[in-house]
Amino acid sequence: MVPRPRLLGLCDWSADGWDYRAEHYEFVTTPPVAKSPVLHDHAELPDTWWQDLHQALARIALVRTDRQAVREQYIRRRLPEFTGVTPGEIIWTTAHGDLHWANLTSASLTLLDWKGWGTAPLGYDAANLYLHSLPVPDIAERIRKEFAHVLDTPAGRIGELTACTEILQAAARVPFYAELADGVRHHLSRLKNSRSGSAPSGR
Repeated sequence: MVPRPRLLGLCDWSADGWDYRAEHYEFVTTPPVAKSPVLHDHAELPDTWWQDLHQALARIALVRTDRQAVREQYIRRRLPEFTGVTPGEIIWTTAHGDLHWANLTSASLTLLDWKGWGTAPLGYDAANLYLHSLPVPDIAERIRKEFAHVLDTPAGRIGELTACTEILQAAARVPFYAELADGVRHHLSRLKNSRSGSAPSGR
């Protein structure tokens, strides 16, 4: 099973032409790895934590759903605008959709905040976690090594470019994305210049 809070109940309703859903999850006492989505300090995470993260993302990817974490229309319109890259074929998978350090607990792994899960380009979750780790190079490097089998592929490159695009687009209105923007642009430059389409080391 995916380590996530247990859903205790939900309520759907419609008003003024909009559909709404409220979900009630159990309270998680284990603290997140960081209070901010962006990692600023080294995190001591055991090998078992990384193994659990691998298993969780692999299991999420197998879930069949009509939910969308990222829309194809967005990718094809915004990637060229923010990265200069025109995407070709997109390999889709199911993703958590908001994988960053405030949504992952330390010690024993739990994935929090499930409101945005759905289909996304391959590598999207791993890329998001990598980009939110750029201020801590050793953790960023660990993520690239752990998920090289996804990120260092042409399909995973589209997922990474999508994550870069979202951060750069939101940088003007979201403070923690603004602080990431320069690092993302620097990484994006290296990513685009890599011959194989695989991203370079986080160092």
